[in-house]
Amino acid sequence: MPDKTVGFVGLGIMGKPMAKNVLAAGYPVVGHNRSDGPVEELAAAGAERAEHPQEVAERSDVVVTVLPDTDAIEEVLTGENGVIEGLSGGETVIDMSTISPTATERLSEQIRSAGAKMLDAPISGGEEGAIDGTLSIMVGGNEAALDAQRDLLAVMGSTITYCGDNGAGQVTKACNQIVVSTTMQGISEALVFAEKAGADLEAVVDAISGGAAGCWALDNRAPSMIRGDFDPGFFASYQYKDLRIATDAGEAYGAVMPATELAHEMYKSMEANGNGDLDNSGIITVIEDLANEQARIE
Repeated sequence: MPDKTVGFVGLGIMGKPMAKNVLAAGYPVVGHNRSDGPVEELAAAGAERAEHPQEVAERSDVVVTVLPDTDAIEEVLTGENGVIEGLSGGETVIDMSTISPTATERLSEQIRSAGAKMLDAPISGGEEGAIDGTLSIMVGGNEAALDAQRDLLAVMGSTITYCGDNGAGQVTKACNQIVVSTTMQGISEALVFAEKAGADLEAVVDAISGGAAGCWALDNRAPSMIRGDFDPGFFASYQYKDLRIATDAGEAYGAVMPATELAHEMYKSMEANGNGDLDNSGIITVIEDLANEQARIE
């Protein structure tokens, strides 16, 4: 049995299956979440409950956070009854959320001042990857600290890539979201164009998936998109938030992002129209509204 206790703060669409995989691998797990339901479900599988993030840190060797945005992470780490208040020295905090790279650099300094180590380790792969333990994990921080936690991360992901110092993992995740969002927009435009032109949508998806346009999104999302199935594997509202992080970081670093800025506005439209709870592939609905045409099959 692994000899370190792993604490989880954030048991949502990604965090809960990740915690379940860690528990199934034999690690003792302590869990906390803002709502009780996911904690009860995890406890029924053998984990222990914690009343607040500070208690998670007090009872864990490694604290994993999986939360929706920078504000939530800052509150959980530095707020009242936060993780930092529960650190006694020697622990490792692994933030697997997607947040601001500059905020990550600042938070890592605060955690080091408390005698612990921090890894920023944002993830890609959606709910399916979280359930299957096949996430791609992009890690920033001390490389020796990463090496000490590779066994744990391997339970949650099949690809673990060291990207550099603290903040580098978040920069890499921003790059991932730039590619994902602009790809989703391109697929959406192509499918609505195909519908307008009277083409067979399934044939189009099959044909272009096997050529130079082939990619994960075509294989895993296009078949659902043309059936109007937008059950979320990754919420559009989270994609919007991630693109805001990317564009803000682009401003800070002086990077030019014309396509990313457009994708950001498209996901903003989804959020404004009340569709932020759809899958991020639901961006096709924005294109459809603009074209007054639905790209669907029976």
